[in-house]
Amino acid sequence: MDIRIWRLWPKDKYTVGKLYINGVYYCDTLEDPVRDYNKDGDLDDEREVKIYGETAIPYGTYQVTATHSPKFRRLLPLVMDVPHFKYIRIHAGNSAADTHGCILVGENKQPGKVINSRAYETLITQAIVNAIEREDTVKLIIS
Repeated sequence: MDIRIWRLWPKDKYTVGKLYINGVYYCDTLEDPVRDYNKDGDLDDEREVKIYGETAIPYGTYQVTATHSPKFRRLLPLVMDVPHFKYIRIHAGNSAADTHGCILVGENKQPGKVINSRAYETLITQAIVNAIEREDTVKLIIS
């Protein structure tokens, strides 16, 4: 299963994107701002590493699984092998203040926010669980 996030609107305080599963649009995403380490406007440089709680994870491809989150007390998607970080999740939330470096899902109806987030979290988590039960590899591609 392929999950693709197209980051479309990078802002100073947040980043809004679109999430697709196997080519089908599912929902919008909200993340922390993308780090432009050397301020050249190219957000995909080698040194654009994540800063905890401040910036989005780097562009690239990641394995995804679903595990129980002690913090959220429920089963959530876990993004694996983010350089220098553990426990990056896809979860519900409403604003960049809720991300802490994770990926929020929902409907982007107002600047810097998503709504109906819990419903989309549930749908995406179930899709990932179903894929894992089919022994399908789940990849997250961020571009």
